Amino acid sequence: MSWIQIRIHTHSDVVSKVEDTLLECGSLSVTLKDDADQPILEPELGTTPVWDETCVIGLFEATHDPAELSAQLNQVFRLKAKEDLPRHKIEILEDKDWVREWMDNYHPMQFGERLWVCPSWKTPPQPDAVNLMLDPGLAFGTGTHPTTSLCLKFLDREVQGDELVVDFGCGSGILGIAALLLGAAKMAGTDIDPQALLATEDNANRNGIAADQYDVYLPENTPPLKADIMVANILAGPLEQLAPTIAELTRSGGKLALSGLLAEQAETISTCYGQWFEMNAPEQEGDWVLLTGIKR
Repeated sequence: MSWIQIRIHTHSDVVSKVEDTLLECGSLSVTLKDDADQPILEPELGTTPVWDETCVIGLFEATHDPAELSAQLNQVFRLKAKEDLPRHKIEILEDKDWVREWMDNYHPMQFGERLWVCPSWKTPPQPDAVNLMLDPGLAFGTGTHPTTSLCLKFLDREVQGDELVVDFGCGSGILGIAALLLGAAKMAGTDIDPQALLATEDNANRNGIAADQYDVYLPENTPPLKADIMVANILAGPLEQLAPTIAELTRSGGKLALSGLLAEQAETISTCYGQWFEMNAPEQEGDWVLLTGIKR
Protein backbone atom coordinates (compact mmCIF):
# COMPACT_ATOMS: atom_id res chain seq x y z
CA MET A 1 0.00 0.00 0.00
CA SER A 2 1.24 3.50 -0.85
CA TRP A 3 0.79 6.65 1.19
CA ILE A 4 0.59 10.38 0.56
CA GLN A 5 2.91 12.52 2.64
CA ILE A 6 2.67 16.28 2.85
CA ARG A 7 5.53 18.35 4.26
CA ILE A 8 4.58 21.90 5.30
CA HIS A 9 7.36 24.36 6.15
CA THR A 10 6.10 26.92 8.62
CA HIS A 11 6.75 29.11 11.69
CA SER A 12 6.10 28.36 15.33
CA ASP A 13 3.19 30.81 15.59
CA VAL A 14 1.01 28.83 13.16
CA VAL A 15 2.19 25.26 13.82
CA SER A 16 -0.94 24.42 15.81
CA LYS A 17 -3.21 25.70 13.02
CA VAL A 18 -1.31 23.64 10.44
CA GLU A 19 -1.52 20.56 12.66
CA ASP A 20 -5.27 21.04 13.21
CA THR A 21 -5.78 21.50 9.47
CA LEU A 22 -4.04 18.24 8.64
CA LEU A 23 -6.07 16.31 11.22
CA GLU A 24 -9.37 17.82 10.08
CA CYS A 25 -8.59 16.79 6.50
CA GLY A 26 -7.99 13.17 7.47
CA SER A 27 -4.29 12.89 8.26
CA LEU A 28 -3.50 9.56 9.92
CA SER A 29 -0.52 11.04 11.76
CA VAL A 30 1.19 14.38 12.23
CA THR A 31 4.91 14.75 12.96
CA LEU A 32 6.87 17.91 13.82
CA LYS A 33 10.53 18.30 12.84
CA ASP A 34 13.17 20.97 13.36
CA ASP A 35 13.45 22.84 10.05
CA ALA A 36 16.48 25.01 10.86
CA ASP A 37 18.90 23.08 13.12
CA GLN A 38 17.60 24.62 16.35
CA PRO A 39 17.81 21.98 19.12
CA ILE A 40 15.46 22.25 22.10
CA LEU A 41 17.36 20.45 24.84
CA GLU A 42 15.89 21.42 28.20
CA PRO A 43 12.41 22.98 27.96
CA GLU A 44 10.76 24.46 31.01
CA LEU A 45 8.56 22.10 32.98
CA GLY A 46 4.97 22.11 31.76
CA THR A 47 5.88 23.53 28.34
CA THR A 48 5.92 21.90 24.89
CA PRO A 49 7.96 24.31 22.78
CA VAL A 50 8.33 23.99 19.02
CA TRP A 51 11.10 25.21 16.79
CA ASP A 52 10.96 28.72 15.25
CA GLU A 53 11.14 27.05 11.84
CA THR A 54 9.13 23.81 11.90
CA CYS A 55 8.34 21.20 9.28
CA VAL A 56 4.89 19.69 9.89
CA ILE A 57 4.46 16.31 8.21
CA GLY A 58 1.07 14.71 7.59
CA LEU A 59 0.46 11.16 6.36
CA PHE A 60 -2.66 10.29 4.34
CA GLU A 61 -4.02 7.17 2.68
CA ALA A 62 -3.25 7.00 -1.04
CA THR A 63 -6.97 7.03 -1.88
CA HIS A 64 -6.80 10.86 -1.81
CA ASP A 65 -6.18 12.76 -5.03
CA PRO A 66 -3.05 14.89 -4.34
CA ALA A 67 -4.37 17.99 -6.15
CA GLU A 68 -7.74 17.81 -4.41
CA LEU A 69 -6.04 17.23 -1.05
CA SER A 70 -3.85 20.29 -1.53
CA ALA A 71 -6.89 22.42 -2.37
CA GLN A 72 -8.81 21.10 0.63
CA LEU A 73 -5.92 21.77 3.01
CA ASN A 74 -5.51 25.29 1.71
CA GLN A 75 -9.25 25.99 2.06
CA VAL A 76 -9.38 24.74 5.67
CA PHE A 77 -6.20 26.56 6.63
CA ARG A 78 -7.45 29.86 5.19
CA LEU A 79 -10.52 29.65 7.44
CA LYS A 80 -8.25 29.22 10.46
CA ALA A 81 -5.38 31.59 9.70
CA LYS A 82 -6.78 34.02 7.11
CA GLU A 83 -3.83 33.27 4.82
CA ASP A 84 -2.70 30.63 2.34
CA LEU A 85 -1.19 27.35 3.49
CA PRO A 86 2.58 27.82 3.90
CA ARG A 87 5.10 26.36 1.47
CA HIS A 88 4.49 22.65 1.15
CA LYS A 89 5.32 19.54 -0.84
CA ILE A 90 3.21 16.46 -1.54
CA GLU A 91 4.91 13.15 -2.30
CA ILE A 92 3.98 9.50 -2.71
CA LEU A 93 5.56 7.02 -0.29
CA GLU A 94 5.83 3.39 -1.23
CA ASP A 95 5.04 1.06 1.66
CA LYS A 96 7.99 -0.71 3.30
CA ASP A 97 8.95 -2.42 6.51
CA TRP A 98 10.17 0.64 8.43
CA VAL A 99 11.49 -1.39 11.36
CA ARG A 100 13.55 -3.51 8.98
CA GLU A 101 14.74 -0.34 7.22
CA TRP A 102 16.05 1.04 10.53
CA MET A 103 17.60 -2.28 11.54
CA ASP A 104 19.45 -2.58 8.24
CA ASN A 105 21.04 0.84 8.77
CA TYR A 106 22.22 0.32 12.36
CA HIS A 107 25.75 -1.12 12.16
CA PRO A 108 28.43 -2.31 14.64
CA MET A 109 30.58 0.56 15.98
CA GLN A 110 33.99 0.58 17.68
CA PHE A 111 34.77 2.77 20.70
CA GLY A 112 38.37 3.06 21.81
CA GLU A 113 40.72 0.10 21.47
CA ARG A 114 38.74 -2.80 22.96
CA LEU A 115 35.02 -2.13 22.75
CA TRP A 116 32.46 -2.73 20.01
CA VAL A 117 28.71 -2.08 20.25
CA CYS A 118 26.78 -4.37 17.91
CA PRO A 119 23.06 -4.59 17.17
CA SER A 120 21.78 -7.88 18.53
CA TRP A 121 20.66 -9.05 15.06
CA LYS A 122 24.14 -8.74 13.45
CA THR A 123 27.35 -10.75 13.77
CA PRO A 124 30.23 -8.89 15.49
CA PRO A 125 32.95 -7.98 12.98
CA GLN A 126 35.67 -8.86 15.54
CA PRO A 127 34.50 -11.90 17.54
CA ASP A 128 37.52 -11.73 19.89
CA ALA A 129 36.92 -8.07 20.84
CA VAL A 130 34.77 -6.87 23.76
CA ASN A 131 31.40 -7.01 22.00
CA LEU A 132 28.31 -5.47 23.57
CA MET A 133 25.20 -6.84 21.87
CA LEU A 134 22.47 -4.24 22.10
CA ASP A 135 18.74 -4.05 21.48
CA PRO A 136 17.93 -0.34 21.99
CA GLY A 137 14.18 -0.73 21.50
CA LEU A 138 12.98 0.04 25.05
CA ALA A 139 15.10 3.07 25.98
CA PHE A 140 17.54 5.68 24.70
CA GLY A 141 21.18 4.73 24.23
CA THR A 142 22.77 3.06 21.19
CA GLY A 143 26.19 4.66 20.97
CA THR A 144 25.36 6.62 17.84
CA HIS A 145 25.09 9.97 19.68
CA PRO A 146 28.35 11.80 20.52
CA THR A 147 27.50 11.96 24.23
CA THR A 148 27.24 8.16 24.45
CA SER A 149 30.28 7.72 22.22
CA LEU A 150 32.39 9.93 24.51
CA CYS A 151 31.33 7.93 27.57
CA LEU A 152 32.06 4.58 25.90
CA LYS A 153 35.54 5.74 24.88
CA PHE A 154 36.13 6.90 28.48
CA LEU A 155 35.13 3.48 29.83
CA ASP A 156 37.29 1.65 27.28
CA ARG A 157 40.22 3.76 28.48
CA GLU A 158 39.57 3.78 32.24
CA VAL A 159 38.10 0.41 33.25
CA GLN A 160 41.02 -1.67 34.51
CA GLY A 161 39.10 -4.46 36.27
CA ASP A 162 37.12 -5.21 39.45
CA GLU A 163 35.54 -1.74 39.79
CA LEU A 164 32.07 -0.80 41.02
CA VAL A 165 30.57 1.34 38.24
CA VAL A 166 27.48 3.50 38.74
CA ASP A 167 25.56 4.33 35.54
CA PHE A 168 23.46 7.32 36.63
CA GLY A 169 20.56 7.73 34.18
CA CYS A 170 21.23 4.32 32.67
CA GLY A 171 18.75 4.40 29.74
CA SER A 172 19.38 1.19 27.78
CA GLY A 173 22.17 0.22 30.20
CA ILE A 174 24.78 0.56 27.49
CA LEU A 175 27.38 2.27 29.68
CA GLY A 176 27.13 0.03 32.73
CA ILE A 177 27.03 -3.14 30.63
CA ALA A 178 30.03 -1.96 28.62
CA ALA A 179 31.93 -1.44 31.88
CA LEU A 180 31.12 -4.99 33.03
CA LEU A 181 32.22 -6.49 29.73
CA LEU A 182 35.45 -4.46 29.96
CA GLY A 183 36.19 -6.04 33.36
CA ALA A 184 34.30 -4.10 36.04
CA ALA A 185 33.10 -6.31 38.89
CA LYS A 186 29.70 -4.73 39.54
CA MET A 187 27.35 -2.20 37.96
CA ALA A 188 24.54 -0.23 39.57
CA GLY A 189 22.17 1.54 37.18
CA THR A 190 19.66 4.17 38.19
CA ASP A 191 16.99 5.92 36.11
CA ILE A 192 13.71 7.78 36.65
CA ASP A 193 12.07 5.75 33.85
CA PRO A 194 10.99 2.19 34.77
CA GLN A 195 11.27 1.27 31.07
CA ALA A 196 14.98 2.10 31.24
CA LEU A 197 15.43 -0.36 34.11
CA LEU A 198 13.67 -3.07 32.07
CA ALA A 199 15.83 -2.29 29.03
CA THR A 200 18.99 -2.47 31.14
CA GLU A 201 17.96 -5.87 32.52
CA ASP A 202 17.11 -7.16 29.03
CA ASN A 203 20.40 -5.99 27.57
CA ALA A 204 22.39 -7.36 30.52
CA ASN A 205 20.77 -10.77 30.02
CA ARG A 206 21.43 -10.59 26.28
CA ASN A 207 25.13 -10.09 27.02
CA GLY A 208 25.38 -12.98 29.47
CA ILE A 209 25.82 -10.75 32.51
CA ALA A 210 25.26 -12.72 35.73
CA ALA A 211 22.39 -11.47 37.90
CA ASP A 212 24.72 -10.81 40.85
CA GLN A 213 26.88 -8.45 38.77
CA TYR A 214 24.33 -5.67 38.40
CA ASP A 215 21.43 -3.95 40.13
CA VAL A 216 19.00 -1.33 38.81
CA TYR A 217 17.15 1.23 40.89
CA LEU A 218 14.75 4.11 40.71
CA PRO A 219 16.59 7.15 42.17
CA GLU A 220 14.67 7.11 45.44
CA ASN A 221 15.63 3.46 45.98
CA THR A 222 19.36 3.82 45.29
CA PRO A 223 21.45 2.56 48.25
CA PRO A 224 24.48 4.47 49.63
CA LEU A 225 26.98 3.24 47.03
CA LYS A 226 30.61 4.30 46.67
CA ALA A 227 31.49 4.10 42.99
CA ASP A 228 34.99 3.52 41.71
CA ILE A 229 33.72 4.92 38.39
CA MET A 230 30.67 7.19 38.12
CA VAL A 231 29.20 7.83 34.67
CA ALA A 232 26.25 10.18 34.12
CA ASN A 233 25.07 10.90 30.57
CA ILE A 234 22.02 13.11 31.05
CA LEU A 235 21.63 16.90 30.57
CA ALA A 236 23.20 20.03 32.02
CA GLY A 237 20.25 21.04 34.20
CA PRO A 238 19.83 17.65 35.95
CA LEU A 239 23.61 17.25 36.26
CA GLU A 240 23.84 20.57 38.09
CA GLN A 241 20.94 19.70 40.41
CA LEU A 242 22.27 16.20 41.08
CA ALA A 243 25.88 17.20 41.77
CA PRO A 244 25.73 16.60 45.57
CA THR A 245 24.08 13.19 45.05
CA ILE A 246 26.56 12.11 42.39
CA ALA A 247 29.47 13.27 44.56
CA GLU A 248 28.10 11.37 47.57
CA LEU A 249 27.84 8.15 45.51
CA THR A 250 31.50 8.36 44.39
CA ARG A 251 34.36 7.23 46.62
CA SER A 252 37.42 9.34 47.33
CA GLY A 253 39.79 8.76 44.41
CA GLY A 254 36.90 7.56 42.25
CA LYS A 255 36.68 8.54 38.57
CA LEU A 256 33.88 10.73 37.18
CA ALA A 257 32.50 11.11 33.64
CA LEU A 258 29.71 13.57 32.85
CA SER A 259 28.12 13.94 29.43
CA GLY A 260 24.96 15.17 27.73
CA LEU A 261 26.60 18.60 27.66
CA LEU A 262 27.06 21.18 24.93
CA ALA A 263 30.45 22.85 24.76
CA GLU A 264 29.10 26.15 26.10
CA GLN A 265 27.71 24.38 29.20
CA ALA A 266 31.01 22.75 30.17
CA GLU A 267 32.46 25.59 32.26
CA THR A 268 29.36 25.94 34.44
CA ILE A 269 29.13 22.21 35.15
CA SER A 270 32.88 21.86 35.69
CA THR A 271 32.80 24.68 38.25
CA CYS A 272 29.81 23.09 39.98
CA TYR A 273 31.51 19.68 40.33
CA GLY A 274 34.83 21.30 41.23
CA GLN A 275 33.57 21.50 44.82
CA TRP A 276 34.15 17.72 45.13
CA PHE A 277 36.28 16.68 42.16
CA GLU A 278 39.56 17.64 40.52
CA MET A 279 38.18 18.36 37.05
CA ASN A 280 40.00 17.86 33.76
CA ALA A 281 39.76 19.81 30.52
CA PRO A 282 36.69 18.88 28.44
CA GLU A 283 36.87 16.24 25.72
CA GLN A 284 34.81 17.27 22.69
CA GLU A 285 33.06 15.47 19.85
CA GLY A 286 31.17 17.81 17.52
CA ASP A 287 29.16 20.24 19.64
CA TRP A 288 29.14 17.89 22.66
CA VAL A 289 31.62 17.47 25.51
CA LEU A 290 32.62 14.98 28.18
CA LEU A 291 33.81 16.21 31.57
CA THR A 292 36.01 13.93 33.66
CA GLY A 293 37.47 14.21 37.14
CA ILE A 294 38.78 12.49 40.26
CA LYS A 295 36.96 12.65 43.62
CA ARG A 296 38.98 14.37 46.34
